[in-house]
Amino acid sequence: MLAIKNNIMAENAARHLGLSFDSLAKSIERLSSGLRINTAKDDAAGLAVRELMRADIAVLQQGARNALDGISMLQTMEGAMGVIDDNLIRMKELAQQAQTGTYSATQRIIMDGEFSEMAAEIERISGAITFNSITMLDSDTGSVSIHVGTTETIDIDNVDMSKSGLGIETGSGGVYIIGNATQGKAAATTADWVTLLDSGGDVTGTLTISFEDSDASANDELDIEVGLAASIAGVEYTLQEIVDDINLVSQNLGNDTDGNNLNYTAASVQTVLDGSTVYYTLKLSSRDATSDVCEMAYTSTGNTTAEHAWTTPADIDGTDFTAEVTDDGINILTADAAATALIAVTAAIEEKDTARAQFGYKMTRLESTVDVLGIQAENLIAAESRISDVDVATEMAVLTRTQVLAQAGIAMLAQANSMPQMALALLR
Repeated sequence: MLAIKNNIMAENAARHLGLSFDSLAKSIERLSSGLRINTAKDDAAGLAVRELMRADIAVLQQGARNALDGISMLQTMEGAMGVIDDNLIRMKELAQQAQTGTYSATQRIIMDGEFSEMAAEIERISGAITFNSITMLDSDTGSVSIHVGTTETIDIDNVDMSKSGLGIETGSGGVYIIGNATQGKAAATTADWVTLLDSGGDVTGTLTISFEDSDASANDELDIEVGLAASIAGVEYTLQEIVDDINLVSQNLGNDTDGNNLNYTAASVQTVLDGSTVYYTLKLSSRDATSDVCEMAYTSTGNTTAEHAWTTPADIDGTDFTAEVTDDGINILTADAAATALIAVTAAIEEKDTARAQFGYKMTRLESTVDVLGIQAENLIAAESRISDVDVATEMAVLTRTQVLAQAGIAMLAQANSMPQMALALLR
């Protein structure tokens, strides 16, 4: 029917042209984004599956990175254990050297100094080596869990490479006393530690520190006498001054009757904890490994008393110090002690080797985990691609077809729009 009010052919052509343009826009969107699914209306079910897959892929890839971080952490710890290994080997070498009878006591003291330093360095390494502030060598309790993209984890147990953990705590034997945490303390090494008073006039007193062996062996007895002045007004000595005065004597003792060098450092400043506050106090150590008694007293020719500046007056008679403590631990000061130390260091090397091997096979396991996670992620990415990515060849065919339809629709719409002009011919 020829009509001028309603152009049905034009409406029909316009509708088909709109559909062609919508399809053309969709193809261009897919080809420009590379995705078959850009919005939920493109494929609601496919979109849900794709997002779950993407989440799984992200978790697997992060799990692989976690495993690589775990490997880096273990490499850091294992490298530190390599240095510990070198120190233990040197300690074993020194213990073997000190066993032979061709060295004097003085030479063994030098060897023992290096022996103790090697052990101290092992102690430092065990607490100082960290990875992201995590330590694994200073305690055998606890573990580090590595999440590798699944609900399961790979747990790595901590190991104790400290002196106590390896059983190589060092000590020279003998005995020491130390000021207790309530009385024998000072706020700082420069603070007044002892005040000497004399009610009868200026005199010169003597601070005597005695180390003895209960078996009454003459070679194990040692007196360190330090001259201290006193006055009625009081003479104050700081903790550091007392330490220096004592060591000035102990480091110049000379030789005993057998020609052995007796010089050593008898006094040191020790930190003590009183609640949450750190204080300083005096520590006195014997030189001989067999010493088991320590006494300290102040004597003078006048009526002299000694008082601690931090508390009520008290004689320096050991009451403000802890009881004698034996300085236990391995050393190489004698051939017998070196033999014992050799056994302890050998056991420490075996324990260290076991722990180092544990870290080694954990690294191997993590490396295989990284490989597996890579394969999982790769296959999930391939599956997600099949769901989400556009097939360019197919979509280009659709685009070409849609372009032809759009061009045809435009041409036919032009023709349909010209139909009402034919009706004018009848109206003339």
